[in-house]
Amino acid sequence: MGLKARAAFLLAAGLVLFAPGAPRAWAQADLRFREANDLARAGDYPKALALYAELASSGQESASLYWNWAQASRARGASGEALWALLRARELEPGDTALVRAIDEIRTELRLDAAELQPEPLAGAARLGRRFGLGWLAAALGLVSLLAHAAARFGRRGRGRAVAWACGILALLCAAPLALGQLARPTGVVVRRGAPLLPSASPTAESAGTLREGEVVPILDESGGYLRLEDSAGARGWALEGDVRRLANPAASPEGPS
Repeated sequence: MGLKARAAFLLAAGLVLFAPGAPRAWAQADLRFREANDLARAGDYPKALALYAELASSGQESASLYWNWAQASRARGASGEALWALLRARELEPGDTALVRAIDEIRTELRLDAAELQPEPLAGAARLGRRFGLGWLAAALGLVSLLAHAAARFGRRGRGRAVAWACGILALLCAAPLALGQLARPTGVVVRRGAPLLPSASPTAESAGTLREGEVVPILDESGGYLRLEDSAGARGWALEGDVRRLANPAASPEGPS
């Protein structure tokens, strides 16, 4: 876990510990996490994965949780789900090089091109911004710009205004990748080998193709347990929601591993 992750963890822990009933909830979540890890080490992967899913859906997300989730999924032979868990961990800790190596290893195992993991370049830009803390930097520069504008009224106006405008422009540049990331389409990872691509969101629809396990696909729409997708070849169709796990909102995915 990197320095930024530790700082964020400590801050979150401090806030949570001062909330009513939080210490007990925090301790229970930690116990459940340890229980899941023990189950995984004992080879009971289905129960371990169910506990990891339970923790994630309750908001107890962390890069460590998804890292262990990935190891258990991979040991179970679910490489697509393992890749999803690692990609989700990277969303939380984009600067972790161990995650990058593990993702590349499974990508190679599944014979996927790097482009098949990044169909939305804007999402990559936002992740890069989070990695380098551009959001915090933009906020700091924005504050300096406001203070410089205020000081320009009482001090040296020329220099104060120059500093204010320079900081304001830099703040906008730092915030741009994060803002552009909001325009990216939501994506999900195909977690089932041989998942069918259907022409319609219907249980009677016959498969029109097959999705590649581990491929990251843009989610275009959803309807009654189905997701409308676009694969790397440009083919569009529907897939069962259980065959695809969302990257941005895993709580919306089906209840735990199958």
